[in-house]
Amino acid sequence: YATSVASPTTIAPSPIRRQTALNEEPEIPLIYGFVYATDRELGLLCVFGGTLLDGNPLNNFIDHEFNTTFNPDGLLDGAMKVTIVGQYAYVCCDTGLVVIDVSHPPKPKVVSVIEQGINMPRSVEVQFQYGFLCDKDGVKILDTTDISKPKLITTVPLGDAKNVYVARTYAYVSAGHQGLVILDVKNPSKPVIDQVYNAGGKISDLHDVQLGITNVSAFAYLADGHNGFHVVQLTNANRPDNNGFSPRPLPELIATYELPHHGHALSISKGIDRDRAVDESGNQIAVFGRVGARPLNRLEQNIYLRNGVPWRVSNDPFDSDIFILEQGATIPAVRQP
Repeated sequence: YATSVASPTTIAPSPIRRQTALNEEPEIPLIYGFVYATDRELGLLCVFGGTLLDGNPLNNFIDHEFNTTFNPDGLLDGAMKVTIVGQYAYVCCDTGLVVIDVSHPPKPKVVSVIEQGINMPRSVEVQFQYGFLCDKDGVKILDTTDISKPKLITTVPLGDAKNVYVARTYAYVSAGHQGLVILDVKNPSKPVIDQVYNAGGKISDLHDVQLGITNVSAFAYLADGHNGFHVVQLTNANRPDNNGFSPRPLPELIATYELPHHGHALSISKGIDRDRAVDESGNQIAVFGRVGARPLNRLEQNIYLRNGVPWRVSNDPFDSDIFILEQGATIPAVRQP
């Protein structure tokens, strides 16, 4: 009873590709040789697919010897969705949100279970320090500063939140009969509903949403159940704010495709993410143009933390609560008028 499938990244690095020492390339972690799926009865499936990624067209077969089925004591019964966050698999199931360490896919390990405040989760996505989870109550915002132990922060009540796509300061929620609900998450701890779009009632059974950019414009691709497939334009090059970091979306339905034989559109695969070279655990997943070039690893990314807590600054230049580091000691910043 398979319910979802996920890849750790859409750019498909191969962990079995030969590394060239001259290029000073890091090794690709083993997690990138697997595809992960959920099954309502079997739980989490780790399926070895490294031979599909190594560039050799003659060995494109799945070796069942390396596949793993994981459901300790029925913990993952009713598994609905898996999302890979660095070396962890976030699994939505009847229990709640289960975080599993898949750094060694043949032997997954449960690291945390979030049950309190989670009500029959359906999907979850993570962007930097925050997770966005859809469940029976609506959209739950999680603090994922420690990605192994997400913490519930707040809830946006929605009647039928099924899936969510987070893009910069907006979260796009496929909300069933309500249509496309767009949340302003510039401050993730205080999300607000920016707008609800249903194209005059044409979007009424929304199951899934994915975003993509084509020719400087952002588009939402919608799986709208019995209504079929929709394309909604969110931004366009004629807008004066289009070059900004996160222009406010102005949705406009521009195309619809009804599935043959009265079929229902239930999900859409994710496009290629080209804007990241390191995952949430600090693993490098893209090769840079210069020898030895690399992004910050997980340890180096912690420069934004102070004692495990995100270090925030104020726009007030005379804010006495801002601290600086000097010779390894934390001292109040000295500011002159």
